[in-house]
Amino acid sequence: MMKKTVVVMLVTCCVVALGYSQRVRFAERILTHALPARLSADTAAELEDGLHITLCGAGGPMPAPNASGPCVVVVAGSQTFVVDAGTDGARNLGRMGFRVGDVSAVLLTHFHSDHIDGLGELATLRWAAGDNDAPLPVFGPQGVERVVTGFNEAYAYDFAHRHTHHGDSVAPLAAAGLSARPFELPKLGELVTVLQTNDLLVEALLVDHAPVAPAVGYKFTYRNRTVVISGDTAQSDNITALANNVDLLVHEALAPNLLKMMNTAAKQTGMDTFAKIAVDVLDYHASPREAAATARAANVGHLLYYHIVPPLIVPGQEALWLNGAEAIFERYTVGRDGTSVSLPADSNAIIKTQRL
Repeated sequence: MMKKTVVVMLVTCCVVALGYSQRVRFAERILTHALPARLSADTAAELEDGLHITLCGAGGPMPAPNASGPCVVVVAGSQTFVVDAGTDGARNLGRMGFRVGDVSAVLLTHFHSDHIDGLGELATLRWAAGDNDAPLPVFGPQGVERVVTGFNEAYAYDFAHRHTHHGDSVAPLAAAGLSARPFELPKLGELVTVLQTNDLLVEALLVDHAPVAPAVGYKFTYRNRTVVISGDTAQSDNITALANNVDLLVHEALAPNLLKMMNTAAKQTGMDTFAKIAVDVLDYHASPREAAATARAANVGHLLYYHIVPPLIVPGQEALWLNGAEAIFERYTVGRDGTSVSLPADSNAIIKTQRL
């Protein structure tokens, strides 16, 4: 028995040593076969006709292992849109096989830093990776012009350097950067059309993120399927009314019980500034229970939580975060980066997948 054990150990060591010595060759073979498939990936083209919503960022401003800054990719037929551009969202699009060069437009819900800080990278990747003849359109309420102007100015040197290096075939100056597309702020109880094509209607609705204003959510309607994306908001009767009977409600949520724990811990460690922030944010975000109540009152098909605050990092924390919300509305998913919900055209199906 001892001899067999020794032989097995020796053989194992030899195999490991051989594998290690050949690691460069193995890596080369893997990359030779994998790179063409990876570079040609086109997730949007593989989806059946319908509305498809994927979280390219499920988190908020706090760092988290599986929840990047707020970012939602919406595929409607052959068009791809991004709602908000939080940190790492653009890179997640690539990780999930979406072609950043094919993004038709970005829609901003408001101008908090965690919702716009990835705009420059998203625009740059789209510029370099796509065959576009104009800058990336950025829709938003009044004020979006200033945001876009600031990003374009900050990236002015980058535009020039890349064009000098790569030329018009890769980096045409006519397609560099961002283009602002402001729209009228909707009133309570009303929807304002943001863009419309043959089968797609995108509308904005007012949300309550005071003192932050303007702040909006978006409703997408395509081939008899509907989704509302809340953006940052406190509990809002306006969302309840305008999301009535939609297939999917993508709603932000912040857990007061966990933020109060963080406030206590911050005070104990002398972090007075963070302690104040932890309680200040409670009044302009919905809790998981409030988002569930909105979903129930609006009779939505499914509730997808995003802008998860605070980050979910330990086992069992999700139940603490929900704090009983599952008893209020049971058709829910707590989002993380890559969480996807597909709404096939002209059907009632709601299909959940995970792309990361």
